[in-house]
Amino acid sequence: MTNFDYIAVAKKVLEIESKALTKQINQIDQAFVDACELCLQCSGKLIVMGLGKSGHIADKIAATLSSTGTPSYFIHPSEAIHGDLGMIDEKDIVLIFSYSGETEEIISLLPYLKKKEIKIVAFTGNIDSKLSLESDIHIHVPVDEEACPMNLAPTASTTTALAVGDAFAVALLERKGFTKEDFAKSHPGGSLGKQLLLSIGDIMHTGEEIPVVCSDDSLSTGLIEMSQKALGMTAVVDKDNQLAGIFTDGDLRRTLESNIDIKATKMSDVMTANPFVLSEDTLAYNAVNLIQEKKITSVIVTKENKVIGALNIHDLFRAGLM
Repeated sequence: MTNFDYIAVAKKVLEIESKALTKQINQIDQAFVDACELCLQCSGKLIVMGLGKSGHIADKIAATLSSTGTPSYFIHPSEAIHGDLGMIDEKDIVLIFSYSGETEEIISLLPYLKKKEIKIVAFTGNIDSKLSLESDIHIHVPVDEEACPMNLAPTASTTTALAVGDAFAVALLERKGFTKEDFAKSHPGGSLGKQLLLSIGDIMHTGEEIPVVCSDDSLSTGLIEMSQKALGMTAVVDKDNQLAGIFTDGDLRRTLESNIDIKATKMSDVMTANPFVLSEDTLAYNAVNLIQEKKITSVIVTKENKVIGALNIHDLFRAGLM
């Protein structure tokens, strides 16, 4: 067993990187604002570039921008030199991440971009670099030291660049008024998509699967309907097929304690009138919160007070929402 202090190293790295992030807060200035406004006015797309570790950061920021309402693409500088520059046109804006601001592959692209009058926003740690001086807007992202003991491996600098890139994406997101519903359009899969896209209409029981009885029907008829449809309740409608109430397993337990005649008792006498209902376009994720808040296990879905669906808590479990 080694005596090497891994925990001390980890704490030192986190301390160096957290200090770099704290310092960057005071570096955010008008250039950041100008870059945001420029990109908001872009009629094309954002092209994000970087090489090496900065390339990984650029790739991630392009993905974040795209998923939050700002169409963006990552282009590798080396690939750009060998043909991918054709993907960039005059309406686009290029965001370039390079800590040194002197990366050869990136510098070689500048004459082409300048000739086509393509706007350049540079994120560098060197305010006097070739890239910062040639860019239309320069966002300064310096660090005092890397977390690497040799001060060589990009660590604090990439963490800070990532955070500033995220800040840039979120600033654009908020300025555009980007909503959860907008976010869902580019995230249809997995649990996130279910939370933001899946509606009650997608998972509710419909047609013959809906337990429904008339208000004049006997309680015994209601019990048969509940047993056959197995949703733990039945909707109760009036002669005009309008929702009059609901009768649940809980109502049944309370009713049986009264020793009533289930054949002589009408559903209208034992139902719960004006029940809580949902609309088919309610997000299923929101329905979970509402059902938990109301402390109920089953709910009726209506449209203009007509029963169009029903579901219970088990349906939400099967949909992976609980």
